[in-house]
Amino acid sequence: MLDALDRDESCGAHFREDHQTEGGEAQRDDENWAFVSAWEHVPGTPEHPGTPIRHAEPLSFETVPLQTRNYK
Repeated sequence: MLDALDRDESCGAHFREDHQTEGGEAQRDDENWAFVSAWEHVPGTPEHPGTPIRHAEPLSFETVPLQTRNYK
């Protein structure tokens, strides 16, 4: 859930109403969000919970180009 809230785009199963085309399709931001995230849990205390750390690994596409789906 943290990854879906962090991403400022619509991508895959993480559709956000504030990031859609006029036709209602998901609007991705591949320039800024073409990476896979792994979140590291940082322990804290009940009074001061730890802040998770996002580790990002860039995605590269050589055989099939990155493109937005269109279901219409």
